[in-house]
Amino acid sequence: MIKSMTGFGRAVLEVDGKVITVEIRTLNSKQLDLNARIPLLFKNYENEIRSMLSKALERAKADFTITVENRAATSAVAINKELAKSYYQTLTELSQELGNPVASDVFLHVMRMPDVVSTPQEEVSEELWEKLKGAINEACQKLDNFRISEGKVLEADFVKRITLIRDMIDEVTPFEENRIVKIREKFENSLKELAPKVQYDPNRLEQEMFFYLEKLDVTEEKVRLRKHCDYFIETLNENQSNGKKLGFIVQECGREINTLGSKSNDFDIQQIVVRMKDELEKLKEQLANVL
Repeated sequence: MIKSMTGFGRAVLEVDGKVITVEIRTLNSKQLDLNARIPLLFKNYENEIRSMLSKALERAKADFTITVENRAATSAVAINKELAKSYYQTLTELSQELGNPVASDVFLHVMRMPDVVSTPQEEVSEELWEKLKGAINEACQKLDNFRISEGKVLEADFVKRITLIRDMIDEVTPFEENRIVKIREKFENSLKELAPKVQYDPNRLEQEMFFYLEKLDVTEEKVRLRKHCDYFIETLNENQSNGKKLGFIVQECGREINTLGSKSNDFDIQQIVVRMKDELEKLKEQLANVL
């Protein structure tokens, strides 16, 4: 089973006259890159929230947001009357001294002065914190379900492409046999042209021919590539998502395909190799989004 790194999860909590919304959005990344926007009310719990998210997300570029909407007047607003009077009196006296008319909206300016209006900091109860943790876990679970759903789409595409590569291995075999015949014929024809001028040992020629053809043999590359393809499918079927491991397997497939192409010395086989590389590149692109 594989999971996509792209996902979205949302949970809404209504408690004590508040509507608390938790949202998580993720994109692909090589490690965990977490951007958390947490309101002042829950700032004291930021480290615990980040720890919860790190365990749930593993790796991704993640945007986490908590928004709080008050639907009831749950907190009183405090006005420092003495300080407001002092500001008002000082501003009025200053205006008179400077010969500046007292503005009609001076009261509004006073109310905006520091510490005139304040809202007492609300304490987060243990019950509210537990409910918030539940909402975060719910959002993480929905995100995980989204990732699994996206992962199934990716998995179907991976199976299709790795199967195509494995099937192409069999396409190489007939051309491989013809290639050896063509190379031998080419050598023999060249020797026939040189025969009147050059003396050679037929036994030594056969031996050298054998060594040369052995270097062009791609049987090992085909066997290893087939095993890598089978291992890729096995890894897909494991319980956990193994994006990095799958990436390493694809790298090994690429090495075998490159060697196959360099040793083929045949146009038809090289065409098959190009098709293999095309499917492999598509796999690499998609694997960048696998957890």
